This record gives sequence, C-alpha cells and structure tokens, in this order.
Amino acid sequence: MAKQEDTPQMRAFTTGATRNTDDHQFDYDGFLSPLVLERYAEYMHSHRKQADGTMRASDNWQKGIPISQYMKSMWRHFFDVWKALRGGDIKVSLQDALCALLFNVMGMLHEVIKRDSFGIIFTDGED
Repeated sequence: MAKQEDTPQMRAFTTGATRNTDDHQFDYDGFLSPLVLERYAEYMHSHRKQADGTMRASDNWQKGIPISQYMKSMWRHFFDVWKALRGGDIKVSLQDALCALLFNVMGMLHEVIKRDSFGIIFTDGED
C-alpha cells in the first residue's frame, strides 16, 4: 500500500475537470522572468550578424563551444558587471553585460549537461 504522501492529490475545477496537483512539478512560470527572457532574446538576436555579414542560426552555439572559451568570456563579462556596479565605465550597457554573462553561464551548463560530467577540469586547450 502506498504511503499517504506518495498518493497523488487530486484537484477539481469548477468545470468538473480533474487533475493531479502540480505540487511536485517544475514551475517554469515562477522560476523564469518573461522580462529577462525577452531582453536576453533581444540581445542574442542582435548578435546573430557575423563579421562577414551572414546571419548565424539562433541555435548555432548548441553545436558546441569549448568550456575554456565560455570561462574566459564569463570572466570578461563578469568583470564588466562588477566594474559597472562599482561606478566604472564599460563599453556596453549593464544589461548587455548581464546578457553576455547569462549566455556564457547557460552555454557552459549546456556543455556540462551534454557531457554528463560535473567534474570537468578546465584547461587552456580545446575541451
């Protein structure tokens, strides 16, 4: 027999429809900010044009970037954020610096998850 806490709790809507509660489901609506996601998408879209004038695919980064490159870029953008918050001048807006930092954090996490390796040793070479 299942324990009381293991038994899914039901909820009923005024329409008569029923569903399990969502108490143990991920709450993406609560965890994520549409303001941040929209600003991040704007930032990412603005960086799709490459030096040769061609447009990079929006998911191009998912092809793989070495972790060492994400790390180097994270440090540069973290430094911009830190400097800006200390009253220093940076070459980009604080929002852009935060978006760039977010890109690198997500990119590195993407690579770590793909490789299912949480003990990655950061090297200077191509990972």
